[in-house]
Amino acid sequence: MSPILDRFKLHERVALVTGASTGLGAAIAIALAQAGAQVACHGNSRSPEATCELINRADGVAFAVSGDLSRGETPKLLIEHTLERFGRLDILINNAGTIRRAPAVEYSEDDWATVIEVNLSSVFRLSQLAGKHMIESSRGGKIVNVASLLSFQGGITVPAYAASKGGVAQLTKALANEWAKHGINVNAIAPGYMRTTNTAALQADEVRNRQILERIPAGRWGEPDDVAGAAVFLSSPASDYVNGHVLVVDGGWLGR
Repeated sequence: MSPILDRFKLHERVALVTGASTGLGAAIAIALAQAGAQVACHGNSRSPEATCELINRADGVAFAVSGDLSRGETPKLLIEHTLERFGRLDILINNAGTIRRAPAVEYSEDDWATVIEVNLSSVFRLSQLAGKHMIESSRGGKIVNVASLLSFQGGITVPAYAASKGGVAQLTKALANEWAKHGINVNAIAPGYMRTTNTAALQADEVRNRQILERIPAGRWGEPDDVAGAAVFLSSPASDYVNGHVLVVDGGWLGR
C-alpha cells in the first residue's frame, strides 16, 4: 500500500490550465507543477509567460498557449497545441472567466454574449474535446471547473456572470454523470470572495468591502493559494471517487 501523500502526486500527468496568467489560474498552474504535472498555461489579454517562467525556474515543465475564449474556435486550438507539445492531456482546469457589471435593465447584449461565451460555452467546448481525448486514450482524466458562490446565489448587477456560473455547476454534474464510467472525474471548485482583479471593484468599495468581511467567518478575503490545494486534490488520484461535486472554498461564507 502506497503512502497517502503519494496519491496527491501528479508525475507523468499533463495539465491545461486556462486563465493562468494571474490570480487563481496562476496559483493553480504552479501548484499542479509542484505536484509533478507538466502544464500548458493559457492566457489571453495577459501573457502567461511569467507563470511559465516561475514553473520552469523551479525545475518544472510549462509552456504558454494563448487565445480568446470568446471565440468559438479557440478551445480546439488550445487542446491541439497541448497535445502537440506533450502528446497527451490528463487534467483540464477550466479557470478562465470574465465579468461585466451593470444593472439588469441596462445590461447589453454584447456583455451578456461575451460573459456566457467565455464562462460557460468555452468550458463545454474544452471539456468536450478533452473528454473525447481522455475516453479514446483509455487513461481517464480529471476535469476541474471553476464555479463561484454565484453558482448558488444571485449576486447584484452581474446577471450574466451568475447565469454562467450556475451553468458551470450544472454542466459539471451533467458531464460527471456521463463520463465517470470512463474514469474521468468532473468536479468544480466554487471560490468565495478572492483577492483577484475580478473583485478589485468590491475591494475598493469601502462599504461593500466591510460588509463582505463581516459575513466571512474566516474574517478575510481569500487568496489564490487558498484554492491551490483543492485543485491539486481534484486533479489527483486522491479524488478518484469524487464525481460531480462542487467544492466550496469560501472561508465559511455559505455556512453563515
